[in-house]
Amino acid sequence: MNIIQSQNHYLTGKDVEVPKLPIMELSFELATNLKPYDIRSFLGNEIPGFFAYDTQFYVAGKGTDYTDIPFESSAPMEVLLKEREIAEEMLLVDEDEEEPTPAPEKTIDETIVHIYQSHSWESYLPLLRGVSEPDDATSNNPEANVIAVGKMLKNELADKGIKANHDTRNVPKDLAARGWNYNHSYQYSRETVEAAMTFNSDVEYLIDIHRDALRKEKTTEVIDGKSYARLLFVVGTAHKNYEKNLEFAESIHHAIEKKYPGLSRGVIPKGKSTGNGLYNQDLSNRAILLEVGGVDNNLEEARNSIKAFADIYSEIVWEEREAGEF
Repeated sequence: MNIIQSQNHYLTGKDVEVPKLPIMELSFELATNLKPYDIRSFLGNEIPGFFAYDTQFYVAGKGTDYTDIPFESSAPMEVLLKEREIAEEMLLVDEDEEEPTPAPEKTIDETIVHIYQSHSWESYLPLLRGVSEPDDATSNNPEANVIAVGKMLKNELADKGIKANHDTRNVPKDLAARGWNYNHSYQYSRETVEAAMTFNSDVEYLIDIHRDALRKEKTTEVIDGKSYARLLFVVGTAHKNYEKNLEFAESIHHAIEKKYPGLSRGVIPKGKSTGNGLYNQDLSNRAILLEVGGVDNNLEEARNSIKAFADIYSEIVWEEREAGEF
């Protein structure tokens, strides 16, 4: 763009400011892939795993920096399929059975949201008896993994008059049945999402629920005396329309920060070099990957966060719906 702009000033438009980069510096960067002002470019190919820091935060939340970047680490199938003893006392009682909530004032007739968990095995250490290592925070019990979080979200959205599908399938079991492994998890979830959207053409909003591997000090926030599992939005950039999802995630982040300051860790775009890159988000302009807390959070903290998220998310969905945008 610098080269073209130097020859024809009309190609970028009157109001577009093109950064002036000296031709020698530009040539050096193109030839070496090194950026003198960014030390990561010098070390990225030399230190194993350092390339992951190529990821940048589109919007950073309170206290968020490069040490907070979520990483995708492959786990062997025997770990994902392993049955673990559950700390039953840490599971939550279904609030809907305890105290039925009043019917919402208004309801969208169509089911427009699809909730699923590409990594359904992701769990939280407080829910697993005798487990202390983050890499072992896995469970196939739907009451003790992110499927339970997805269920919370479906119920909270229903209370706001928004109907959602919730896919509760055991992903490791289905992967193993096909002879697939962790690396096929998004390929598999893509099939399930496409099937859901084919079965119900009204589905426009996609939410993939995950749990981060970071520890408690990075994934917990106390707001007005209540402990929350912090949220993070991941947007895949390996498709041409990712900006729509990026804008959508940013709008949710800012709305959350206004009402629940510190709850959102931010919005992070990830391409093929730092993750899956797609995350099924090319299927809709209203698709997000939502990280709910980290390995040390408990279901009470996750529920507090899901209530807050549903509060903001439902407002945005209703605004778009009433404006005729979706």
